[in-house]
Amino acid sequence: MRLDKYLKVARVIKRRTIANEVSAAGRVSVNGKTAKPSTDIKPGDIIEIAFGSGLSRIRVLAVKETVRKNEAGELFEILEAGDALKE
Repeated sequence: MRLDKYLKVARVIKRRTIANEVSAAGRVSVNGKTAKPSTDIKPGDIIEIAFGSGLSRIRVLAVKETVRKNEAGELFEILEAGDALKE
């Protein structure tokens, strides 16, 4: 699954257009490498998102095309909660 779609489906970022812009700006990395919006995401990947002055890190646990809002948290594990995940 594409990075921008995963961030939206997992509800890490609320809108896919925002996820696309953030990753296109070079503020998202997957497994230590700067990622484009089209980067393929699979279970076990570590995603780092730089928002504001903080850095958020998550580990991908599962990849699904659609999930209910209450199940979205099961798709990833928070390793470090920066500005992006403080809600």
